[in-house]
Amino acid sequence: MFDGKFRAPVDKAVKPVGAALRKTGLTPDHLTILGLLVGVGAAFAIGAGSLRLGLVLVILAALPDLLDGALAKASDTASQRGAFFDSTVDRLTDALLLGGIAWYFASEESPHMSLLPFAVMAVSSIISYQRAKAESLGIDAKGGLMERAERIIAICLGLLVPVLLIPILWIMLVLTSITAIQRFVKVWTQAAVAPVTAAKIEMRRSRRQSRRVARTERRRTRVPRRPT
Repeated sequence: MFDGKFRAPVDKAVKPVGAALRKTGLTPDHLTILGLLVGVGAAFAIGAGSLRLGLVLVILAALPDLLDGALAKASDTASQRGAFFDSTVDRLTDALLLGGIAWYFASEESPHMSLLPFAVMAVSSIISYQRAKAESLGIDAKGGLMERAERIIAICLGLLVPVLLIPILWIMLVLTSITAIQRFVKVWTQAAVAPVTAAKIEMRRSRRQSRRVARTERRRTRVPRRPT
């Protein structure tokens, strides 16, 4: 939801920062790795019960993730490899943060309560898989009530007000499950018309191929001019 509505304004706002970072010699991968390392620190802080410190580190871990795309565009180094690396690190960071919360619950609440963040993580992984699989099929699967940006904001709110952490995670689980259903329906609906779209694409490809063959044939049969 936030990604769809605020992505363009945020990208525009951080564009000058990306241009400034380009002069430092840093690469987008450097920022991605930095965000992961800070995320590891946040997970350990949360697991140890230092929720406020964990909150600060979660925010700091989000900043490199926000700026690596701007740096990639400013330095003209955007690539499929970088996008894949960034997405993988995002999933790993999410798992670490929720794992830290699970450890905190097991220590401070009850072992059974630690299953709650694991449930959020499991449904979140379904959402990520749905998008990845849909995009590999040429289908759009973005959107939903609880994407990654919303999950990070919700976690930050729970860390800021610890008494709300458990209720927030329950809300996250419900909204994340709804998001998984939303994406399933969206992809299922698009996939219903996918054969028609594929047929049109194949028709256009066939026409282009026929034109290329015709041009090649004309070149072969063209009578060369005699020198005067």
